[in-house]
Amino acid sequence: MRRIGATMAALVLTGAGSVMAATAADAATPAAARVTACPTGWGSGAKGGATTGAVPLENVRTGRHDCFDRMVFDVPGGGSVGYYVRYVARLTQTATGRYIPVGGGAVLDVRVGAPAYDPETGTPTYPGRVGRTLPGVNVSGYRTFKDTRYAGSFEGETQIGLGVRARLPFRVTQLPGRLVVDVAHNWTGSR
Repeated sequence: MRRIGATMAALVLTGAGSVMAATAADAATPAAARVTACPTGWGSGAKGGATTGAVPLENVRTGRHDCFDRMVFDVPGGGSVGYYVRYVARLTQTATGRYIPVGGGAVLDVRVGAPAYDPETGTPTYPGRVGRTLPGVNVSGYRTFKDTRYAGSFEGETQIGLGVRARLPFRVTQLPGRLVVDVAHNWTGSR
């Protein structure tokens, strides 16, 4: 019985040594030499999805990741949030056709199937102002996102202009109570 215990202890110590050696070797490898495999195949064509229960939009937030920049639309209590996202030459407001300038090399017209107001009372649930940057969202220093503009909310749909560095691949993910738009940093899938 002692031999089995001694053998197990030796194996554990050998394994721990291997892990420590691998960690030390990883730390010695320059960051530029470590390659992160990024998702590919998203494409830049228009994307859309159906709504299963629209409730008001409450917040828009962004985040930076190794492979992409992310915009999240929070619609608490909503089912699958409907959407239509596409690149446009210029952002025009759905309700009026008014041109809204958006900075960047390309513009994504993001339409979310959730109003920025309570449909029963008309009370605003999201404090966006037409033509202005999104409240509480600062994309300075982002690799791909360059500008955001609120285009309004009309007939149960909220419209956002997202300025990006160039026409890059993007994906849209429907989650319960949120919609996620990711725009890749490049076409190659490299970091």
